[in-house]
Amino acid sequence: MSRATISGEPDAFLIDLTKCTGCRGCMVACKQWNQLPAEETDFFSGEGYQNPKEMSENTYTVIKFREFEKNGHSIFSFYKEMCMHCDDPACVSVCPVNAFHKTPEGPVIYDAKVCIGCRFCMIGCPFDVPKYEWSKKLPLVRKCDGCYSRIKADLKPACVTACPSAMEYGPRSQMVQIAEERLKRHPDHYINTIYGKDEAGGTSVLYLSSEPYEELRFPSVPERPLPSYTWPALRLVPGIFATVVTGLTALTLFNHRKERLERERNKEKEAEQQRTVQAEEDKS
Repeated sequence: MSRATISGEPDAFLIDLTKCTGCRGCMVACKQWNQLPAEETDFFSGEGYQNPKEMSENTYTVIKFREFEKNGHSIFSFYKEMCMHCDDPACVSVCPVNAFHKTPEGPVIYDAKVCIGCRFCMIGCPFDVPKYEWSKKLPLVRKCDGCYSRIKADLKPACVTACPSAMEYGPRSQMVQIAEERLKRHPDHYINTIYGKDEAGGTSVLYLSSEPYEELRFPSVPERPLPSYTWPALRLVPGIFATVVTGLTALTLFNHRKERLERERNKEKEAEQQRTVQAEEDKS
């Protein structure tokens, strides 16, 4: 039984970007644990020394490099991009076959066996996380699952274990408390915001930063849970789907009937031609 199951609340990641050195140990650990293949990359393919350029079917987390001017000086900032494991995930709400599931432990996991490849999850996610296997003939969706198998075994996620300085993992309320205490102790060191505490209704990944999140190009999302936006439209999907299926079924039956009548007419013509030929042969 996992710690989260015992505590009765989901666990969360706390990522302090002021402590991130850009070592990319989390990326290596993620690749190793999930047995993900390496990607062919080019030097400077992303901003600064960022490589790979972005998350993909083979890269579930990326250390983003951001270079910008501050007080007349050029500075580097790093941040870890990964699935946010939202408390009320948009990907779960938009999936018509329940391929996505928010676990009590915190991670949002994905069941490839029921996925129909509609890619609604890619459209619905405000953080642009789910990736499609464009390289395969029978593609699936891929994303970070928060090392759910490790969590079920009472282990921390691989990226947290590998990080030497910037990441912590534990009950979400505890991570929020740690973040708030740091903001109080060092008000001049941090932006007075815990990104992920309220965004999209709250997430299981929380960030602290000394640089404005918009400068780091974090997406600006509303605090209201996103399924509250999508449900008014999605609740119509079953009816629309049923209407489409009914329409397609009727069209198919009509076409089959049309083809059957055409075959019967052709048979009658062939029979008439055979009778005509036989009649001419009898005369001769």
